[in-house]
Amino acid sequence: MILNPAIIALITSSLLITAYGVYASVIGLQILQRWDIKSGSEGQLALERKTYLISTLLTYLFGLGLFSLFLFVYTADHVHDLFVGAMCAAGSLNVNEYGYPALVIKIVNFFLGGVWLIINYTDNKGADYPLIHIKYRLLIVITALLALESFLVINYFLALKANVITSCCGTLFSTEANTIAGGIAALPSVPAKVIFYLSVVLVVRSGIHFLLTGKAARVFAYLSTWLFVFSFAAVISFISLYYYQLPTHHCPFCLLQQEYHYVGYLLYLSLFTAGITGAGTGIIDRFKDTPSLKSAIPGLQKRLCLLSMIGYTVFTLTATYPMFFYDFILEGY
Repeated sequence: MILNPAIIALITSSLLITAYGVYASVIGLQILQRWDIKSGSEGQLALERKTYLISTLLTYLFGLGLFSLFLFVYTADHVHDLFVGAMCAAGSLNVNEYGYPALVIKIVNFFLGGVWLIINYTDNKGADYPLIHIKYRLLIVITALLALESFLVINYFLALKANVITSCCGTLFSTEANTIAGGIAALPSVPAKVIFYLSVVLVVRSGIHFLLTGKAARVFAYLSTWLFVFSFAAVISFISLYYYQLPTHHCPFCLLQQEYHYVGYLLYLSLFTAGITGAGTGIIDRFKDTPSLKSAIPGLQKRLCLLSMIGYTVFTLTATYPMFFYDFILEGY
């Protein structure tokens, strides 16, 4: 393993998050088996106190998960000069078979963690905790994924060996590469732009409709989730090219470097914010008829919807900026 403070911090944080996740899941199992809101027993009161403890604990843990996600990418980028052929995090993550799976599972866990926090916040608005069983079943699933994340992260860093020959981002995200990344990079720019901007318009239009009428929250959530997924493809397909001002450079990681003013952090933070809150708008819509949540859910949904729309607006404006203010013309190639 390459000894690096960030690597040690990532391994430690992964183990801590997983350990606390297991602890929370054990309590969650007890709650699933013994919870009875109508009971005034000492055991029920203890479970109610524990659920507040878990809520507070997981809020900080999932916040740490966000920091861990970006630190993981930053660390992979920081050590790329130790590997022959690597030019950024893309090459470092390709050094062994654990790098990219670790990144993907980190993204999934962060997204699910955000959704869990929304469900938990909604549940706490009801005096009878109507979503208690749903959120702890989801927590058990997330804990299993956190354990998988720790396994992948630890094995990735333990298997790192200096001077290993790897591929650069130009190869991994080449239009000629016979991979998923290569397929996305090869997407024609004009159709990709049409799909992206049309999706943005549909999300904003459905969001405004929901804010004005309180209807079609799930339609907004479906469109928001679709845009969240496709936006990653858009970054690889055409957005990154405008910042690099190169028609062949499709890497989604170099945007995080100082050379490009760390614009990737703004892009990805706004995208995650928009995607999580957009999905949350539709998820809690399923519980709007719950008696104890009828008064709380509509206001919360509108706040989530507005936050999602703001996130997508920031992402879209950031992605569009170089198209108008840089001299690079993509369709000329």
